[in-house]
Amino acid sequence: MKNKILFILVLGIFLTSSIVLAEDNPRCLKAVELLTGYGSANLKGRQPDYELYPIALAFDLDLKPLVKKININYPGLIEFQIEPFIAPIASPDANVEVGNAFMLKIGVLPETSRFQPYIKAGAGMLYMTQHTLEQSTQFNFLEQGAVGAHFYINKNWAITGDVRYRHVSNAGIDKPNSGINTLFYLLGATYQF
Repeated sequence: MKNKILFILVLGIFLTSSIVLAEDNPRCLKAVELLTGYGSANLKGRQPDYELYPIALAFDLDLKPLVKKININYPGLIEFQIEPFIAPIASPDANVEVGNAFMLKIGVLPETSRFQPYIKAGAGMLYMTQHTLEQSTQFNFLEQGAVGAHFYINKNWAITGDVRYRHVSNAGIDKPNSGINTLFYLLGATYQF
């Protein structure tokens, strides 16, 4: 549990530095993404698979000015994302997840490229109304990693796709706490300011 709390504190520091950066640079908010798709996980016992349909709105904060202040000139994307989401759950029962994730996104190609693959990772919190054998609490933490890409169709608009792996657990607050590992396929649009 100490490691998870430390990880969340580090993410909070990233968020705070992004807010401070926004004071120096009013164009810190670089883009907004709307993603939706499908996620699935195997559950223990005879429970049906965990299936959900997330809708996420990501706010991309530009970290390049901060990175340049420490004399690193990286040509690709370096962004901090704040990603609130809601996810209707279809199985094992009709329920819902709601939460927020904080992600660090790093682009692979130069930022001027029309096709921009990226990797991202982060953590967050969620509340789920679904009861499972894996989790004793409805309030949980999440860690996730993703690979994806933006394909810009013009200066401001891009089609965005993500494949994510997410682990959900309650950080040892109560037992059982074996976690739920979900694979997501997401597609959406990005508007860059």
